[in-house]
Amino acid sequence: MDGVTSEEMISQDHDSLEEDGQQAVGDEHATARGDDAASTAPEPDDTAETADPAEAGSGHESGRDPDPGRGTKSPEDDNRADPVLELKTERDRLKDRHLRLAADFDNYRKRTEERLRQGWDRAQADLVARLLDPLDDLLRVTALEPENKSSVDSIVEGVDLVERKFFQVLKDAGVEVVDPAGEPFDPNTMEAMMRAPAESEDDDDTVAMVFQKGYTLKGLLIRPARVSVFKCQ
Repeated sequence: MDGVTSEEMISQDHDSLEEDGQQAVGDEHATARGDDAASTAPEPDDTAETADPAEAGSGHESGRDPDPGRGTKSPEDDNRADPVLELKTERDRLKDRHLRLAADFDNYRKRTEERLRQGWDRAQADLVARLLDPLDDLLRVTALEPENKSSVDSIVEGVDLVERKFFQVLKDAGVEVVDPAGEPFDPNTMEAMMRAPAESEDDDDTVAMVFQKGYTLKGLLIRPARVSVFKCQ
């Protein structure tokens, strides 16, 4: 220390004092920062400390939705049918029923037409069977030889017999003869062919002569009677 001057010693002491002062200031600043940090730190959450760890981690750690009712179908939803599906089912049912009814009606129509045709055929066959007997008599009459008077009388008698049989068959079948001689003219059952002058007004619009008889079958006109009618001039 002999070579060190007093000025150098004073300078070293001054430097050491400055370093001690800076270090003390830094310690004070650090202490202040620590107090601020402690004052601004959040208070611990009592609910977080008391929560059950199993319940807290069950929703995310297990990978399941914490709300089991969200995004899933309940039994009530399964039991409740879709209205559109119900309408389609009802439409298909009605369509099938309509097709079945149409097929049944078509079969019924065909059966009815067949029964009517068979009934008409049986009626015609029955009428023809009734006409066979008069036809046989007519054939026997036409087989006679008109060489003598006895044969002519037999022919006339045979024709009268055939006529009576024919009319009896028609009557049994419900046929009525329209022979309106001297009756008022009826356009529903008669056909006027010509006019004849009436001698009095009482004869006006009455049948003067029947050219051809008419026939009805149970009230249905088969053929009108062709007549001449009296008319006042």
